[in-house]
Amino acid sequence: MSPVRLGLFSATVAFYLAIVVAVLGTTWLVQLDWQVMLFRPYKQWPAIHGFLDAFVVLGQRGPTAVLVAAWLGWRSWRQRTLRPLLALGFALLLLNASVGAVKIGLGRLGPHYATEVGSAELWAGGDIFPSGHTANAVVTWGILAYLATTPRARRWLSVVAAVFALGVGATTVYLGTHWVSDVLLGWAAGLLILLGLPWCEPAIARVEALVFALRERFSTAGSWLAPNPAPPAAQPVPARQSLVGARVPTQDSGNGTRAAMPRAADEARAPASSRY
Repeated sequence: MSPVRLGLFSATVAFYLAIVVAVLGTTWLVQLDWQVMLFRPYKQWPAIHGFLDAFVVLGQRGPTAVLVAAWLGWRSWRQRTLRPLLALGFALLLLNASVGAVKIGLGRLGPHYATEVGSAELWAGGDIFPSGHTANAVVTWGILAYLATTPRARRWLSVVAAVFALGVGATTVYLGTHWVSDVLLGWAAGLLILLGLPWCEPAIARVEALVFALRERFSTAGSWLAPNPAPPAAQPVPARQSLVGARVPTQDSGNGTRAAMPRAADEARAPASSRY
């Protein structure tokens, strides 16, 4: 990992921990959560509610994972490598494990289920901290930029991923399904996965080599089980022609006369009576 990426990873970890500590301590960040929630943005700008309600689907794990996996699957087939699909699989696995553990461990309730104004609503059986929609948008769209093969494509895909990730996070706050701090932690959680993915590259390479080795082994085993080809049909042996009654060729004896060629061995052994 480059020094720049390592520095970004360390800064993101610090930001992640700061958000968690701020929520645990019921600091100004929790007060901001309540202020935005009581402001009810979806009631302030109802005209865009329908569009944003559809736009937030870009952060749902199922539809986005299928869409991105289809594109990366085509790339894997075209480039004859499993790295794109395996990188997506590793990223989603790390995302589900890390975000899911924090969600269950802190058990925070969402704005629609909050019970006490000013409370952080922790350890109450909820599962919205950090925002899964936001973290998933960062990872699924960011993986396209991570796997880009040219600097220009990487720049453009990074912009697209940033727009989707920021838009999905802000939309969840607008709809009232997440606190502001949920979204901030979701952005940090997704970014940590992308920044730490280079550490998984050796494991991705090993898994790819194992899959190709198994494929080669099974294809070889299949050739052993294939039936042997049938032997070629025997060619018919031509019948031996009889020499009886055949005209005996002659050769020049050198004195102007033509002598007969020696007869066949079978004819020479036959008794004289049988020749006439």
